Amino acid sequence: MRNLLKPWGRWPLPLVLLFSLYFSTSVFSQEPESSPAVIESAATNTDQNSNTDQKIVAPSEFDQLVKALTQGSLPKRAQTAKKLAQVDDARVAQVIAALQQGTLYATKSADPLVAIADKSGNYTNVISGENITANTDALKRVPINNTMRSQLRSLLAALNLNDKNPAVRLDAVNRMIADGVDEDIIDLLVERLTTEPDDDVRQAIATAMALKNLQSSEQQIRLDAIQILRGSLQQEVRTALTHIAANDSDEKVKQQAQFALDSIEDRIAAFRLAENIFFGLSLGSVLLLSAIGLAITFGVMGVINMAHGELMMIGAYVTWVVQQLFPNQIAYSLMIAIPAAFIVAGLVGIAIERGVIRFLYGRPLETLLATFGISLILQQAARSIFSPLNRAVELPEWMSGSLVINPVLSITYNRLYIFIFGLIVFFALLAILKKTSLGLKVRAVSQNRAMARAVGVRASWVDAMTFGLGSGIAGIAGVALSQLTNVGPNLGQAYIIDSFMVVVFGGVGNLWGTLVGAMGLGIINKFMEPYAGAVLAKVLVLVLLILFIQKRPKGIFPQKGRAAAD
Repeated sequence: MRNLLKPWGRWPLPLVLLFSLYFSTSVFSQEPESSPAVIESAATNTDQNSNTDQKIVAPSEFDQLVKALTQGSLPKRAQTAKKLAQVDDARVAQVIAALQQGTLYATKSADPLVAIADKSGNYTNVISGENITANTDALKRVPINNTMRSQLRSLLAALNLNDKNPAVRLDAVNRMIADGVDEDIIDLLVERLTTEPDDDVRQAIATAMALKNLQSSEQQIRLDAIQILRGSLQQEVRTALTHIAANDSDEKVKQQAQFALDSIEDRIAAFRLAENIFFGLSLGSVLLLSAIGLAITFGVMGVINMAHGELMMIGAYVTWVVQQLFPNQIAYSLMIAIPAAFIVAGLVGIAIERGVIRFLYGRPLETLLATFGISLILQQAARSIFSPLNRAVELPEWMSGSLVINPVLSITYNRLYIFIFGLIVFFALLAILKKTSLGLKVRAVSQNRAMARAVGVRASWVDAMTFGLGSGIAGIAGVALSQLTNVGPNLGQAYIIDSFMVVVFGGVGNLWGTLVGAMGLGIINKFMEPYAGAVLAKVLVLVLLILFIQKRPKGIFPQKGRAAAD
C-alpha cells in the first residue's frame, strides 16, 4: 500500500487536484451520446416553448376593466364603469347595457369569468365571445343599485349618442324619450345638438328637449316646447300634451296644447287613411294575381274553371317543395319557385284542357261541374301526397320585417313585394298579349272565334295554350300566397269566389278591367272591415257587386267584338 502511494507523492498537490477534476467530469458526469432524432426533438421543443412564450399577451385594458367591474364596492364599480366607457372597443356598450339590465354575470374569484346572459338562459363569455356551457351555476349576477343604474343609463346614452351610425344615434334618442329625460340626459343632448349632422337625429333631440321643457315653471318655455312638439307622431309626445291640455294651470298653455293635439290627430288620420289604402292595394294585388289567369281562360274560352283555386294550390306546394330541396338557399328559393310553379301548373292546366274541357265546349253547366270535380280530385291528391296538414313556407329574410315610415305608419315587406310582383306579372302578361304571336291569336279568338278559324288560326291549339297560360299564372299566384299564409289542400277555396267577382266586376276578358276591379274591391273591402268586420264586409261587397251588375252587366270594361254580343 505504501508503494502504491509513493508515485502520488512525487506530484505537486495542484496537479493532483487538476487530474481529479478532469477524471470526475469525464467519467462520472459524462452523458450518453444522443441520437440525431433526439437532438432534433429537443430543438423542436425548445422552439415551441419559445413560441409559446411569445404568444402570451398581456390582458388588454378592456379585459382588466371588465373583470374589475364585477369586484369591489358599488362606488368603485361606478368609477370602473366610467373608465370602461372611455375605452375604444365595440363591446363596451354591450357590457354596460348588460350591467344596467341585470344580465351581467361573473364568478366570485380573483380572476373572475364574466358572462352575459340572454333571454334563453345561455351565457356568453364577454372577453372571448364563446358560449359557456360548463359550471354555469358558479356565475352570479353582478348587483347594482338605483343610483348606479341611473349612472349607467347616462353612460350608455353618451356612448350611443357618439356612435358613428346615425341609426344608432336616432335609436338612442328615441329610447331616451321613451324612458324619460332627466337633467343628466339633457346636458348630453344639448352638447350633442351643436355637433349633430343628421337632420332626423337633430329633430329627435329637439323633441326630447321639448318634452323636458314642458315641465318648466315658465309659461313661455312651455309654449315654445308645445310649438316644437306640434305635429310629432310619437306616443310619448301625445301623452305629454294630453296631460298638459288637461292639467296645466295656465289657460293659454292648455289651449295651445289642445291645438297641438288636434294637429297631431289630423296627421294620424291622414296616415291611417294611407295605411288603409295600402292594405286595400295589398289585398287587391292578391286578388289580381288570383284572378288574372281566370280572366284569360274565362274571357277567351268562356270556361268557368272551378279548379282555378287548386292550380294556385299547386303553385304553393311547388314553393314548399323547392324550399325542401334547397333548405340552405331560402333567400333564392323564390327565384326558382316562380318559374317552376308556372311550368307545373301550366302543364296541369293543359292536361285538364286536353283531357276534359275540350270535349265540353259550348256546354257551360257541364264544364262547371267537370272542373268542380277536378278540383276535388286535386284536393284529395294533395292530401294523399303531402298529408292534410298545412305546410309552412319560410319567409326569406329580405321579405321579413316592416318598412317603418313613422311611428304610426309601417308597411310590411312581404305585402309590399307582392304588390310590386302583382304589377310585374300584370304588365308582363299584357306585353305577351300585345306583342307576341300567341297574344295576337288569343285576342283574335277572343273577339271572333269563327273569323279567326277562317283565316287559319288553330283555335284548339290557342285554347290549350291559353288555358295553360292562365293556369301557369295561377301557379305564380300560389307562390305569392304561400308568403302570406300556410300551404294546404284548401288554399285555393278561399280565393276562387273572389277571383270570379273580380273578373265579373272588371269586365270579362279585359285585363285592365281585372286590374281596376281587383284594386277597387280590395280597397272597398279594407275600408268596410273596421266598421262591419271581415265576414260582413265580404257580404256587403257581394251585395254591392250584384247591384252594380244590375246596372252594368258587362262590368267596368266590357268586352269588344262579336264575342260581346254572344
